[in-house]
Formats: sequence, structure tokens, C-alpha cells
Amino acid sequence: MNGRAEVHHRHRDVTGGWLRPSVFGAMDGLVSNFALIAGVAGGTANTRVIALSGAAGLAAGALSMAGGEYVSVASQRELAQAEIAVERHALAHHPEDERAELAQTFVDKGVTPGLAAEVARQISAHPERALEVHTRNELGVVPGDLPSPVLAAVSSFLSFAVGAVLPLMPYLFGAQGLEVSAVVSSVALFAAGALVSTVTARSWWYSGLRQLLVGAVAAGVTFALGNLIGAAGL
Repeated sequence: MNGRAEVHHRHRDVTGGWLRPSVFGAMDGLVSNFALIAGVAGGTANTRVIALSGAAGLAAGALSMAGGEYVSVASQRELAQAEIAVERHALAHHPEDERAELAQTFVDKGVTPGLAAEVARQISAHPERALEVHTRNELGVVPGDLPSPVLAAVSSFLSFAVGAVLPLMPYLFGAQGLEVSAVVSSVALFAAGALVSTVTARSWWYSGLRQLLVGAVAAGVTFALGNLIGAAGL
């Protein structure tokens, strides 16, 4: 016996730290740029204008995603750091109160008061460990494991760009109509949705069809709008 509990099962990452910005970025890039290209194609047959619109949509969307993700995660990180500083100050200046508070959290989970007090005492003997336990319990964060705004921004930029370039590629290679872009985008939408199913409880076909439907509705609405505006000569 080595004193360590044997692990009989493992869980997938459900916090979405890497999954959310990557998946959201790729899906958003694919859906939004496909819809943009469809909207422009509905109003004009000029492939140069369509390609230019798609390229502008890719650049603007990727930069917007990256900037928004950076500011969002940076603000979240700064807020967490400020609250961690408050907790650190409380542990340094009111150790008995913090120890009692920690013990109460164990009591609330069903631990007997005597054992809870002893566990809290042992944890509190190590300041950094005590800080980690307190912040995890009260804030849901770990001081040394806060999200990186740079990583989130780069991930969002790249994932959006990868998604957004797919409906644009046929025009870059000389396609003259929306049909090829629509086929490429539809296959990519279904594949992306099916890929997401590997980290969720949904079946691959359900996730694929759901994502395809979302993209098709968005592109259909913008195509109709572009066609209406083009027909009106605006």
C-alpha cells in the first residue's frame, strides 16, 4: 500500500477553459462568414465583391473575437486577483476567524465539528495551501491557475479565422457561384458539430445536424435579405 487512493475513473474537462473559446470561435467564424458571403451573393453576382466581403469579414471577425476575449478574460482575471488579495489579507490579519470559517465549511459538508476543526488547523498551518482552499471554496478559483487572456485571445483569433476561411476558399480558387461555398460550408458545419460531440453527451449526428441547421438558417436569412436589397437596387 502506498497510501494513495486508486483512481477507478476519469472525467473529461467540463470547465470549458479551452473548449469554449475554440469551439465558439470556429463556429462563429464559419456561420457568420458563410452568412455574410451568402448575403452579399444574394445581392450581387460579382465574385470579386463577394470575395472581398468574405475576406473583410474574416479579418474583422477574428480581430473582434480576439480583442473581446482578451478584455473579457483579463477583466475576469483582474477581478479574481483582487478577491484573492482580499482573502490573503484576511488570512494574515484574522487567522482564527478564517480557520473557524474553513472548519464550518467542512461541518456543512457533513464532517463532525471536532474533525473539521482539526482539518482546518492542519490546512491553516500552510499559508499558501490555506489560501488555495479558501479561494477554491469561496471564489471557485485557484490562485496559480487563473485563465490567460493572451492564450484566450490567440485561441479565439485562430479558431475564428479557421472557421471563416472555409466558406471563402471556393471564391479564392475561382468559384463563380454560391453553390460550391454552400457545399463546403455545409460539410464543415456538420463536421464541426459532430466533432463537438466527442466532448459532450450528444450523438455525433445530432450535434452535426444541429450545427448545420443553425448555419443554414443564418445563411438563408441573409441571402434573402441580400437578394431583396439587390432587387430593390439599393
